This record gives sequence, C-alpha cells and structure tokens, in this order.
Amino acid sequence: MAQLTDTKATAAPRGSGAAAGTAGPGRAGGADRRALLHWIGVHALGVAAALFFVLPFVFLFLTSLMSDQQALTRDLVPDTWEWGNYAKVWNTPGFLTWWRNTLLYAGLGTLLTVVSSVPVAYALAKFRFRGRRLSLLLVIAMMMLPPQVVVIPMYLFWAKQLDLSGTLWPLIIPMAFGDAFSIFLLRQFLLTIPDEYLDAAKVDGCGEVRTLLRVVLPMAKPGIAAVALFQFFCAWNDYFGPQIYASDNPAAWTLSYGLESFKGAHHTNWNLTMAATVLVMAPVIVLFFFAQKAFVEGVTLTGVKG
Repeated sequence: MAQLTDTKATAAPRGSGAAAGTAGPGRAGGADRRALLHWIGVHALGVAAALFFVLPFVFLFLTSLMSDQQALTRDLVPDTWEWGNYAKVWNTPGFLTWWRNTLLYAGLGTLLTVVSSVPVAYALAKFRFRGRRLSLLLVIAMMMLPPQVVVIPMYLFWAKQLDLSGTLWPLIIPMAFGDAFSIFLLRQFLLTIPDEYLDAAKVDGCGEVRTLLRVVLPMAKPGIAAVALFQFFCAWNDYFGPQIYASDNPAAWTLSYGLESFKGAHHTNWNLTMAATVLVMAPVIVLFFFAQKAFVEGVTLTGVKG
C-alpha cells in the first residue's frame, strides 16, 4: 500500500507538468493570433485612409490625360493618353507669367515673413519686459481676426492712397511686418531652447543680435522651416488676395487665379483644367516631400512648452 501511494504521489506531478506543457503553447498560439489580427486590422485601416487621400489625386491625374469628350464621363481610364494636354497648358498665353508672379509672391513673401517674425518671436520667448503677456495676447488676437474684416480699409489704403491696385505688392509688402501665426509658432518653438545656451553666449561676449544669429537661429532651423513652408503654401494657394488686388491686370495674375481662365462661359475644358491643376500642385508636393522631416519636427516641438 505504501508503494502504491508513493507511485500515485510521484505520478501526479508528471501529469500536471504535461498539462502545463500543453497549456503553454496554446496560450502562446492565441496571443500570436490576436497579434496577427491586430496587425491586419491596423494596416487595413491605414490602407483605407491612404486610399481615401490618394484616390482624388489619381482621378485628377487620369482626367488630365483624357480627351475633352471623355473627361468627366463614367470612364476612369483614358482611351488615349493625351500627354499633349500638359504642353497645351504650358503654352497657354500668360501661363509662364502666372508662374513667375506666383514664385515672386510666395518666395519673397516667405522670406519677408521669416525675417520679420523671428526677432519678434525671440523677444516674446526670451525677453522679460513689461507688457510681454499683453503683447502675446495681441498676437493671438490677430490670429483670430479674419482677413475679410479688414479687406475694405486695406484695399482703400493700397489702391486709393498708394495706387498699387493691379499689382501683388499690397500682398507682399505687409509680410515685411510679421505674421501673427508665424510669430506664435516660432515663439512656441524658441521656448524649447534652454536658456543656458543663451547665457553661455552672453558670457562669451555676444550681444542679443549676435546671440540670435549665432546661437538661436541654428538651433531653430526646424521651427523656421515649418513657418517657411506654412507661409509658402499659403501664398502659393492664395486666391482671395490676387482676386482683390490683381483681378483687373492679367499680367499680375497668379496660378491659383489664372486657373479661372480655363473655365469658359458655355464650356469648360476639364481635361486642360485638371492638367493645369496638376502643374500647379506638383511643385508644392515635391517641396513637401523633400522638407517633410524638418516640417514635422518643427510642428511637433512647438507644443513642448506653453
């Protein structure tokens, strides 16, 4: 009896060990299946979201390669690939002038905005002076002010007092006095730069201007890149401003406003309109892909401090 009892006692752990050994792989297999299903679900949502954003561009590109008769029909793929549509758009009278005007407006406006906004943002972020908080509140209030509110007095000033209607200068010159959104974004980014770097530069004999140029600007490149891209995209896509100031002078039109010329009173060449739209969007898309790292880094770091 004692031997039988010992046999049962020694057999029980072996059985329990075998049961535990079989239960372990089962739980692991269930975890693997859940992980696989999670991976499939996340990537399926990612693919669906990507298609949601990409398909309009695919439709735009395919329509730009269709004939005038096939455009905006039920056909999704061109019967004949009309690559000559892009040549027709490029050779449209005034199209190169619109390109030059847009580059002048976006490029010069972006440069003036950055140059004028950086010192103001630096002062709001690093200086301690009376009225600093009130100045920041005024900048935020200017961000909330729609441009349509001041369009009439601004137009009377630029067109009637300075006689600059029919040009893009009423849109470019104000950028030399800073932009509220750019100042706020740069100020938030400059808050992430430790004050110890600035103190070390001042100990070495640097003044405020030299500290800004030698220390702050190299460290603020991501924030400056983000502000520059925001301003460039805004100016490149601006339709409201050129319509107000340059609509009566075709020589001062920009690309966004010049696209209206492809739409006639009784007929619209949608294939050429789509081709022109592709040519207008292409530089912006290429620029964003090359600068997206600095853009994302600059936007992300602006929310680190308040």
